[in-house]
Amino acid sequence: MDAMRRADTHPPDMRADYTIDQHWELYTPEEHARWRELFARQSKLLAGRACEEFLEGMHRLGIVEEGIPDFRRVNDILGPATGWQLVAVPGLIPDDVFFTHLSKRQFPVTNWIREPHEMDYLQEPDVFHDLFGHVPLLIHPVFADYMEAFGHGGVKALKADALPFLSRLYWYTVEFGLINTPNGLRIYGAGIVSSKGESIYCLDSQAPHRIGFDELRIMQTAYKIDDYQATYFVIDSYDQLFEASKPDFLPYYEQLRPRPTLDPHNVLPTDKLF
Repeated sequence: MDAMRRADTHPPDMRADYTIDQHWELYTPEEHARWRELFARQSKLLAGRACEEFLEGMHRLGIVEEGIPDFRRVNDILGPATGWQLVAVPGLIPDDVFFTHLSKRQFPVTNWIREPHEMDYLQEPDVFHDLFGHVPLLIHPVFADYMEAFGHGGVKALKADALPFLSRLYWYTVEFGLINTPNGLRIYGAGIVSSKGESIYCLDSQAPHRIGFDELRIMQTAYKIDDYQATYFVIDSYDQLFEASKPDFLPYYEQLRPRPTLDPHNVLPTDKLF
C-alpha cells in the first residue's frame, strides 16, 4: 500500500522481521548536516502550525537539531513512557510485517537519510520523515494506543482483503491529519510536519478542503501521492481517533465494497467544513 512499507533492499544483517541495526556510528558528517538543515527548516515553520503534543514529544524525546538521533537513546525515554520502541529497517517493508510491528508497539524507522537533491521531495520515507515526523506523537498515550490498534486492525484488513480502505484511514490521519484546537487548526500528520511545502499549504492555502473526521467517509476517499492533498480531515481530539478504532471494521468494509471511491476533490452535503 502506498502509505505503508515495501522493502526492495536486503542488507546482509537484515533479520526475518526486516529489522536491522541502525549503525548510528556509520553516519557521515554530511548526513548529520543534512539532518540539521532539515530540522532547522521545519522547526521554524512548525511554530504555531504543529500541534502542541507534537512539539512536546520532540522535547521530551530529545529529538534535536545537532544530528541524526541514536534510536537507542530515544528508546530509553519512549519505552518507559508508552511501551513503544523504534526498530531500524532498510526502507519500505511488506504491509503484514509493518502492521505486526505496530501491533507489538514497535515503530519501523528507516535508517538512511535523503540525498541533497531530495531535500524538498522524497518518493519514500527516510529517517527524517519517520523519526521527526512520526515518533514525537508516540509518547502521547492516546495516540500511542491508536497506533497499536491500527497495527491489529491492519493484520485483520489484510486477511479480509480490505487493505485499501484502511490505507486511506492511515493516510488521512497518521500521515496527513489536522486537529482542531482552541488556537485553530494544527498539524499532527507526519507527512505534513516533515514537508516544507505541505506544512504551509495545508493551513494557508484556500485550495484544499478541510473536512471533519468521519472514518467511513475517509475510507471511501482516494488520496494523492504525488502532489499536495486536495482534502484534509480534521479530528477534534486524539480520543476521537482512538474511539473510532475500537469497533470491528469488518462490517464497515462490507458496507464500503459496493460504494464508488470518492474523488479527493469531492465535497458531500454531509461534510463538516472548516
